[in-house]
Amino acid sequence: MTSTEGGTAQPQGNSFWVDLLGTEVRYRQASSYRTRSIEAGAGEPVVLLHGVSGHAETWVRNVAVLGRDFRVHAIDMLGHGFTDKPQIEYSIRALAEHVLGFLDEIGASRAHLVGQSLGGWVAAFLAVHHPERVASLVSVTGAGLQVDADGATLTENVGRQVAEATTKALDTPTREKVRTRLEWLVHDPSVVTDELVETRYRIYASPDFAATAGDMVAAFTSRPRPEELLTAERLATINCPTLVLWTRQNPTMPWPVGEAASRIIPDATFRLMEDAGHWPQFEKPAEFHAVVGGFLRSVTAGRRGGRTDGDGDGGPTDPATNRQRAAR
Repeated sequence: MTSTEGGTAQPQGNSFWVDLLGTEVRYRQASSYRTRSIEAGAGEPVVLLHGVSGHAETWVRNVAVLGRDFRVHAIDMLGHGFTDKPQIEYSIRALAEHVLGFLDEIGASRAHLVGQSLGGWVAAFLAVHHPERVASLVSVTGAGLQVDADGATLTENVGRQVAEATTKALDTPTREKVRTRLEWLVHDPSVVTDELVETRYRIYASPDFAATAGDMVAAFTSRPRPEELLTAERLATINCPTLVLWTRQNPTMPWPVGEAASRIIPDATFRLMEDAGHWPQFEKPAEFHAVVGGFLRSVTAGRRGGRTDGDGDGGPTDPATNRQRAAR
């Protein structure tokens, strides 16, 4: 299968073993922290960043496909999954510094960052504060956006929803609680497999995660640091190629917030997916690959050819066209 076939349908409910054929699981030392990464492919580095209380399996349906064109690393961010969980004061800056340590470890002067939810917040924070390390930015239903005068109230309300949904699953976790949390993330609950539930349940039930999870989740939901929020002023400084990808049925930030952010970020493109929730990369992987894979290929092809417009393979090409689609 060629890279341009990334938009073709694939069976839903594959075992992780099938989805991850051809990939490898590695542990690397990012700064002083042992860090798990699921990796595949060769070429320019792409780092995939998951959401709050998530893990690398967020990207189980994407690593191998995106790895046809890039060297892809889906990591467990600091405090998550099977990466070290130090007793520190968690912040966006701490997670961002961990990502920078990972880039140093793999020898990447810069990388394409694809972040979902909390991962989108971390990726955009890096694009603002360390632009020299970010080749391009993809924010997928990203968190941390505060784009207008009503943003503070909306941020507080969304944070409360995320904290409530997550805390219910973390408080004496059971498989049923974990399934409810995962089904909240998607538009179609049938895409949540027993294997996904079991994976997250075992992470939630691990003593090291339980020791830090409560404070960590609170740091990103009920106690966000004002200096780390993605305000309009900060978003306006992002100077790398950027795709903001949202879904109409996202249960956290509504899609107009994502579109507004894309209007602030210079030359950003906005795409809206239908019939998907907070996890479009898992729920509708074929469409996700067509959009995100096309964007990443257009960035690399444009840089080689001295331009950054789309390359005609299903990726976004014109911001105005995509925003018109979003408004329908």
